Parts: sequence; structure tokens; C-alpha cells
Amino acid sequence: MTQYLIEREIAGAGDMSEQALRDAAAHSNAVLATMSPDIQWLHSYVAGDKIYCVYNAPSEDLIREHAEKSGFPANRITPVSAVIGPGTAGS
Repeated sequence: MTQYLIEREIAGAGDMSEQALRDAAAHSNAVLATMSPDIQWLHSYVAGDKIYCVYNAPSEDLIREHAEKSGFPANRITPVSAVIGPGTAGS
């Protein structure tokens, strides 16, 4: 399964209240529950007017289907080719 980074442009996303973010997450989860078990939302980062989501899915089409059904934009969908961090440099 491929991991994807989804960039969602949502004006004011960084100013959303905790309740609004909880509601958005609950709505996304409800839509995911009606879809293939192959699509998984791992986590998201809220920054400025964007939300960056990390998903596992077998195809971009399934990501787009979720965006359409949930009403959340998927302005850019990029397959993740690698994940690195401080430990990547070795010791």
C-alpha cells in the first residue's frame, strides 16, 4: 500500500477551534467507515491555511473519492517516497 501526503487548502484552518478540528476528524472518520478498509488516515498537520494529511491507500483515486465524499479538498496528492528523521543520518 502506498503512503500519500494530501495538501488541503482550507482558509483559516490554523485558527480552527479544538471543537471544529474534532468535528472535522469525526466527519472524516464517518466517511472512511463507509469506504474500503484499504484507505487509512494516519494523522494530519494543521498549519496556516492548510491541512497536510498522511494516508495509506492503494491509489490516488481512493484519496480523491474520500475528498469528494467528505467535502474536504485534496488540492495536491503526492506519494511519499521516503520518510527521514534525525536517526536517518546514522550514528
